[in-house]
Amino acid sequence: MTAILRDVTLRDGLQLTGKVLPTARKVEMVRTLLELGVPELEIGSMARPDLVPPMANSLELVAALTPRELERCWVWVATPRHVEKAAAAGVRNFQYCFSVSDSHNRANIGRGTEDSLAAMPDAIAHARAAGGRLQLCLATAFTCPFEGPVDPLRVLAIARDPRTEGASDIVLADTLGQAHPGQVSGLVSAVAAQGRFGGPEHRIVFHGHDTWGMGVANSLAAIAAGASVVDGSLGGLGGCPFAPGASGNTSSEDLLFATRPEWFTPPVLAAMVDLSENLLTELGEPNRSRTSEGSRSKASAFEWVISE
Repeated sequence: MTAILRDVTLRDGLQLTGKVLPTARKVEMVRTLLELGVPELEIGSMARPDLVPPMANSLELVAALTPRELERCWVWVATPRHVEKAAAAGVRNFQYCFSVSDSHNRANIGRGTEDSLAAMPDAIAHARAAGGRLQLCLATAFTCPFEGPVDPLRVLAIARDPRTEGASDIVLADTLGQAHPGQVSGLVSAVAAQGRFGGPEHRIVFHGHDTWGMGVANSLAAIAAGASVVDGSLGGLGGCPFAPGASGNTSSEDLLFATRPEWFTPPVLAAMVDLSENLLTELGEPNRSRTSEGSRSKASAFEWVISE
């Protein structure tokens, strides 16, 4: 089974940087990534700007994009009011996120998991009224920084809860990057077996972090088990400001090099590496992509190496 990449650089990737990229720079990045062929992007968040400053101009970015561009872009939301405000700005793809573990949900969103779940029908209703779609995004689906391992049965219970009906997709997030391929395969398979998610209209999305070096392996395990979308960020940038121990997302370049979609060619990789390196230099962040590192090697007989 094949899967597509959703690049999350402009949301999850930027969260820990502490810097607000100018709106024009974000617009440039969105258009470059879409033109290169990246199928979907996560471009911003409705999180409070005093808590997550890099997201402060998310709605300005939305306003600067065309409806056609926004068809391929997602925005993070956590409340029905977030959906209302984002929809008024032009957003049509909403990622409604809360944590499976109660402790992390309180740290991240300021309320218990049950409260977020109870509010989800209203969030779905607002998304539908705007002609949009809403994903159920489950953070800490594998481990929690405060509670430790998360019981898979709790994830499955939320996924089949009647209050989540109407969600277009389910996102299973390895927020801390502590999962291993066997765990990922098991949980994705179990969610797919329940029947609501796993088909073309109700996708399973895997959101991995590479904290323990398992990002690509976990993503491939998720795809083999039924996930049709995997998240990544340029250069492995990212992490959750409310999850101690979380580091960067799985690198978009590494995921693409591993999965080789038809649109991903050596010239596209070269353009993506250039975009990534410029952004990371601008932010003062390290490049964690092994593919980017390999593309700068002297193995000139390999077609993926960038020739200067």
